[in-house]
Amino acid sequence: MNRLTIVGMGPGSQEFLTLEAYQHLTKKGKVYLRTLKHPVVEFLIAEGADFESYDHYYDQFETFDEVYENIAKDVVSKLDEEPVIYGVPGNPFVAERTVELLVEAASDQGFEVQYVYGASFIDAMITSLKKDPVYGLRIHDGLKMHEFTPSVREDHILIQVYDQRVASDIKIDLGKYYPDDYMVTVVRGAGIPGEERIEEIPLYELDRIDWLDYLTSLYVPAWKEKTIYTFPDLLKIMETLRSPDGCPWDREQDHESLMPYFVEETYEALDAIKRYDIDEMIEELGDVLLQIVFHAQIGAEDGYFDINDIIQSISEKMVLRHPHVFSDVAVDSSEEVLTNWNKIKQEEKNHDRNSDVMEALPEMLPTLIKSEKIQKIAAKVGFDWPTIDGAVDKLREEMDEVCHEIEENADEKLQEELGDLIFSIVNVCRMKKISPELALEMTNKKFIGRFKFIENTLETDEKKFEEMTLEELDSIWEKAKIVKN
Repeated sequence: MNRLTIVGMGPGSQEFLTLEAYQHLTKKGKVYLRTLKHPVVEFLIAEGADFESYDHYYDQFETFDEVYENIAKDVVSKLDEEPVIYGVPGNPFVAERTVELLVEAASDQGFEVQYVYGASFIDAMITSLKKDPVYGLRIHDGLKMHEFTPSVREDHILIQVYDQRVASDIKIDLGKYYPDDYMVTVVRGAGIPGEERIEEIPLYELDRIDWLDYLTSLYVPAWKEKTIYTFPDLLKIMETLRSPDGCPWDREQDHESLMPYFVEETYEALDAIKRYDIDEMIEELGDVLLQIVFHAQIGAEDGYFDINDIIQSISEKMVLRHPHVFSDVAVDSSEEVLTNWNKIKQEEKNHDRNSDVMEALPEMLPTLIKSEKIQKIAAKVGFDWPTIDGAVDKLREEMDEVCHEIEENADEKLQEELGDLIFSIVNVCRMKKISPELALEMTNKKFIGRFKFIENTLETDEKKFEEMTLEELDSIWEKAKIVKN
């Protein structure tokens, strides 16, 4: 194959065009450009250059990824016939997807590539903005704003703010981290005489600008007036708390000592979710996240694992267990998704038998939930009542056995039979798709409410519990049932 020469055309002004780039772009013969929409093109044509562009690809394909992939394929195909000079805006290695694809193709197919330097739009931007990037500058593709989380304590430049639709998407994403009136700077045609336009506006006005085009970028300055914490900040806070100069209590903890707090925080989060209290959900989910970060920091100090291992593990699991999303497996329902999930999980854990799956259930799992899971595992292989009638009959049978052991005053046997009774109750709940945990919690709350009614009644009558007979208390209890119902 012939040689490919990739030429950087600079950010726009002819003053940014290097002599080497000029010489290649004005050579006799045809030069291929990704786009003619570049301010230096008019100057080069006047100098006698002959160009063919891929601008028509932008209308031919639906997404930018498709455009860039097909441009790269076409450039490579032309190498079979002749050496190719391919020009791109700016620097070939700054935000130029077609060059990335051509570099990959050269590696795979073995053709020679020459790269000609061009000043990037970054040079023009920092010059126009008078900003030194050494203090922290992140550059992102505005078309992929949803793929990254901005660090609000650093400067950001977002490129490819092509139009108001793109600007609207960027505004929405940035609005998750910055206030609506946060001042940002829109820069069009940086460094191009007669084309450059710089305007500082509040973020909420970003998509109201009518002069956005392919030469437009957005500068978002660091937010220094207010402290905004991100996930890396949380990791650093925990590291500091565990340091020699940190908190004595935090330093004393280990994986085992934290177990009660993990359970407690989890239940508090569940309670907030159950009540759909948004503020408490934020707080309590944060407490759960802190527990994970706490364990990750201890793991890092011990040298066994860190937060990155945790993230890698769960990410691999999610991808592997969702083949209908990340692979070519087809599913028709959520039930089929769960079936695949459990099958993959069983293969991962090397569980050959269903009893292995039952035995692998966590010891710390609440017993009602564990009973339900055990029954579901058995039901999947057909070991289940065909109708709820069988489960109800079994419930009555277990209740009779409990009553019998009470009459016989056989406490050891009674414990076993009570366990069977509870297991049967869970079975009925499962078959009626009722959570035994939630059912019992409803009863707990109902009991507390009725007991509170008794207390209030006694206080109103200026009486005390010890002055009342059980029959009198039960009478008030019956009234509570009527009031509460």
